[in-house]
Amino acid sequence: MGSCYPHLSLDERRKIAKWLEAKMPIAEIADRLGRDASTIYRDIKRNRYTDKEIPELNGYHALVAQDKYEQRRAVHRKMVIHPELKAAIENRLKAGWSPEQIAGRMRLERHPIRVSHETIYRFAYSKDGRAEQFYRHLPEHRRRRRPRGYRRHQRGHIFDTQSLSYRPERIAERSEFGHWECDLMMFRREHGKVNVTSLVERVSRYAVVMRNEDRTSKPIMESLINGLAPLPADARQSITFDRGTEFSAWKRLKDGIGADAWFCDPQAPYQKGTVENTNNRLRRYLPRSTEPAALTNRYLRSICHRLNATPRKCLGYRTPAEVFENSLMEIRNRLE
Repeated sequence: MGSCYPHLSLDERRKIAKWLEAKMPIAEIADRLGRDASTIYRDIKRNRYTDKEIPELNGYHALVAQDKYEQRRAVHRKMVIHPELKAAIENRLKAGWSPEQIAGRMRLERHPIRVSHETIYRFAYSKDGRAEQFYRHLPEHRRRRRPRGYRRHQRGHIFDTQSLSYRPERIAERSEFGHWECDLMMFRREHGKVNVTSLVERVSRYAVVMRNEDRTSKPIMESLINGLAPLPADARQSITFDRGTEFSAWKRLKDGIGADAWFCDPQAPYQKGTVENTNNRLRRYLPRSTEPAALTNRYLRSICHRLNATPRKCLGYRTPAEVFENSLMEIRNRLE
């Protein structure tokens, strides 16, 4: 495990200035602070104040030293010294990419100037980033990072189902293409019964979004059948649902497209985490305040295109569309 060497704090610099004024040896200052003497020498040399016109003001002053340190750190931040890099990152954030996706894609494409996702977050929450409200471009638009909360579900359940615990390992481990997860995205009650089906392939994270006129199960299943039917059979082998009553007509899938249906445990939607994660991304474009009756298929397809063209860390920063198309090509080559 590597050692950690934190930078000197303002409080430590105040002590250094006070002890220097008292003519205390550098070795003793370093010992009192629990620092290496070279650290103290280096900080005094780098951050010493010099005034040619009034030389009596020369010396090590805590506030001046801290200000010099912060300025030097800012100068070396890549997003400050490379405004074109910051502009490119900002454009990707506006397009719905996360900082981790941006940094990973840069590594994949071997950009000459790259940043880590932490650099993007640090800039967003730095003095410069806050001044221009850069945090507004982040996925969650938060002023400060905070832990993710928990969602509570209060929905009906169905019981005549195939439990997720019996799902084959090849599906659970994402080693086989063609297995999907499904959920419904609801909107405010005053906007009526119209909702959206979100469907995600587990290996590629490829997303499909479809509009429903209500939560009636049979039409929802027919919509799934019609949406997946054009794909080869190996690309639509199963779908995982939660136990909401809107999926009670699941047996139609087997008759319609030969797809199996698997179900999460009661009150455990996190067991289909891929589609839950995708729903969080979709909410950027489809907040609960959306009037779903105004949603067009063209608009929903444009949202899917954005999601599927965004690189993902779990895919080695390839895009879902790239992985999905490659998998389809492999299936078609096997069938020829």
